[in-house]
Amino acid sequence: MRRMNRLALLLERHPLVFFHLVAALGALALGIVILTRRKGNGSHRALGWAWVVLMTTAALTAAFIRDYRLPNIGGFTPIHLFVVATLWFLPRAVWHARQGQIAAHRSEMRSLFAGACVLAGLFALLPGRFLGNLLWRDTLALMA
Repeated sequence: MRRMNRLALLLERHPLVFFHLVAALGALALGIVILTRRKGNGSHRALGWAWVVLMTTAALTAAFIRDYRLPNIGGFTPIHLFVVATLWFLPRAVWHARQGQIAAHRSEMRSLFAGACVLAGLFALLPGRFLGNLLWRDTLALMA
């Protein structure tokens, strides 16, 4: 119940962060499913397009999230480089698949998942970052 209150509060106070979090977590979960399933069939394409939408949503919402507490330039921190990388490599990876360049598609999609989902997610959850503070405050409160 308490987590639901936290999510409702996050939606109310920081809707952009909430939608970014939903898209990013959705992309992370769906990415794991896609990476573990058989490739090249209709369901892979459908799940892949859903992942592309989630990743695009996560990147676009992240572009408008600012953090003025950490080292930044106009509210943009180093984690925003993942936005640029995602919006650059995602269409390239789709293009490679449509051109039949499956090895290049596979390589770019795996790199996007590892970098833009896993690594960026870990950076976002560091103490001192907004989502990191939410996570660690709740986790430490449960332990106390």
